[in-house]
Amino acid sequence: MDVDETCTALEFAREVREESLELLRAIGRIGAPTGDEGRRAEFVASWLRDQGATDVTVDEARNVICVLGERSAPGRAIFSAHTDVVFPDTGELPLSEDEENMYAPGIGDDTACLVTLLMATKWFLRSRPKLDTCVVVVANSGEEGLGNLRGTKQLMREATAPVTELTALDAHFPEVVTEAVGSMRYRVSVHTQGGHSWKNWGVPNAIERLSRVVCALYDLPRPTEARTTCNVGLVEGGTTVNSIASEASCLCEFRSTSEACLQEMDERLRDLVARADARDDTEVQLSVIGVRPAAGDVSESAERRLTRRCDEAIQAVLGVRARHVSSSTDANVPLSLGVPAVCVGTIAGGLPHTRDEWIRKASLEQGVAVALLLMMAHVVGDEG
Repeated sequence: MDVDETCTALEFAREVREESLELLRAIGRIGAPTGDEGRRAEFVASWLRDQGATDVTVDEARNVICVLGERSAPGRAIFSAHTDVVFPDTGELPLSEDEENMYAPGIGDDTACLVTLLMATKWFLRSRPKLDTCVVVVANSGEEGLGNLRGTKQLMREATAPVTELTALDAHFPEVVTEAVGSMRYRVSVHTQGGHSWKNWGVPNAIERLSRVVCALYDLPRPTEARTTCNVGLVEGGTTVNSIASEASCLCEFRSTSEACLQEMDERLRDLVARADARDDTEVQLSVIGVRPAAGDVSESAERRLTRRCDEAIQAVLGVRARHVSSSTDANVPLSLGVPAVCVGTIAGGLPHTRDEWIRKASLEQGVAVALLLMMAHVVGDEG
């Protein structure tokens, strides 16, 4: 990592430390459940324009897209962070802080990382360096849960020039996601006639039949070519303790780093459901509710270069080695299309996906420096 660029990034991050915290307080209070990110999108778009951005749009998926450099450039280098959080609050989110930490639902995943991206973008808007490609900054939607990476899928689908790389900012220091975990998610629904628990005892119970399906699901042989897991995460059904349930359903998923393994498990689940549905007294239905692709055919050398850039930025700012991990992130989408992509954490904190999530406020300054260093890789000459 260039010493001058590192000094510039650290100095800028120090200069905007309080501004970064103020921005985090503002965005962190805006409710943004998956599928309802509009208020955050409007705030981010307005903020970018206030910083001098002239090419800012919000697309149909509520992605905020800020173009740096020339649209006529032959490629696109994307830097993104997601706006949605896992909680349903549409009003103001509760935010508090003490001397060291800030607390709020979704404050670290991914609000603080979004702030590091926006503040790094501020440096570009202020300095206007010459770039070797068209850099696109995106505050994207639909990363969490059943958002199914909607924002990034839309982004890749609607790109006006080939995307050459994507760097997502998400999670904690010093993680760098180098392997995409794909997933396939389903709803299994069971329907029977049901009845009274005493008078009609012996007729099929939808909960009991669903339980058989769940047990059979866990007994399915799993591929050994790549780590592959299954999980039933939600079960619903029935009405009262003295009623034979006529309806029951569950949400389940498979995860794997191999797309082939996911397809193999999909076939096995479909066969299992078809056999369960063959009984005359029970109807069993399967519906796909979410797909997150695993990696496709990506250039190993290009992926290594992108990963090394993240490793070096973390080492330069934090003085520690990056930790490479597998995870499901926005980087899944470009990787599935053969585009080099990584996801890097830019904050320190804990308890993600809980209402007690927190981030260490001092880490925000470090995160801004890391984000800026990653983006500076596209600055031409000594202008960085």
